[in-house]
Amino acid sequence: MENLPEDYHIKVGAQEGKRRLDIFLHQRFPQFSRSFIQKIIHQGKVVVGKKLMQKPSYILKSGDEIDITIPHVEEEFPSAESLPVHILFEDDFLLVLNKAGGMTTHPVHPQQRGTLVNALLYHTKRLSGVGGILRPGIVHRLDKETSGVMLVAKTDPAHIALSCQFKKREIKKRYLALVKGKPSLCEGTVELEIGRHPIYRTKMVSGGECAREALTSYKLLKSWKNWSLLEVYPLTGRTHQIRVHLKSLNCHLVGDRLYGGKPGRDFPLPVSRCMLHSKFIGFFHPEEKKWMEFEAPLPPDMKEIINYLEREYAVK
Repeated sequence: MENLPEDYHIKVGAQEGKRRLDIFLHQRFPQFSRSFIQKIIHQGKVVVGKKLMQKPSYILKSGDEIDITIPHVEEEFPSAESLPVHILFEDDFLLVLNKAGGMTTHPVHPQQRGTLVNALLYHTKRLSGVGGILRPGIVHRLDKETSGVMLVAKTDPAHIALSCQFKKREIKKRYLALVKGKPSLCEGTVELEIGRHPIYRTKMVSGGECAREALTSYKLLKSWKNWSLLEVYPLTGRTHQIRVHLKSLNCHLVGDRLYGGKPGRDFPLPVSRCMLHSKFIGFFHPEEKKWMEFEAPLPPDMKEIINYLEREYAVK
């Protein structure tokens, strides 16, 4: 039997206005990439009210009615690859792992290689499907350059239970951030909404398009001349949240080229990635309901840089 396109009618809810059309539809259809959603908008397959829409950036209003035709696409799955993955804990419901800095969490198209998802598909045949075919098992993600502890769900119920904990802010996370600069206060909380940069689409900014609440607490652990080591506690999970909030404190991650770092200027030694490490995570087991905590050891590259600062700039 031939696969036919699927037609949908959606009404924008009272709390769903002021969002970009492509972002809204991507959130409604997470199984499709945002670039795929933008493509079908440009192809004239999306109508808002009775007006044909060809601008993904159109800002929706509460009450808008959307008609969308999603053409059939052949599902392609990411391939399994024999890549090293550091497992901290594993049972029938979930994995806790230590992601290497420089490894992308999931592919953006099925042909992409070298991601954590490719490694997980080789490691186990059992991963949740809630996140779609490109993100099996991925409950939350770390930026490519960020290292450290992550949760992966093996079953759909485990995925949903863990996602609910993230939404309710029950999951506790701690990061270590090595920054250039020093915050004016030794500890505090940054409360700045974060949205997409209107021009540079890979960046997030305070405010920005479709800005959402974002909260980050921090504590100064140590400082050396022009650099500081911070412990950071994100209370929400926005894209690039820690990086944007640190920039608001006149600090930026050592090695962060997107948010202020300049090669050869922000640190005396070569730095290949952002110096951000997901050190700790605590959560309730989705099946057994018991509280669990895990830590990921400091990666060698970050440890080397901190040792250098201790040798060269420690107070005598």
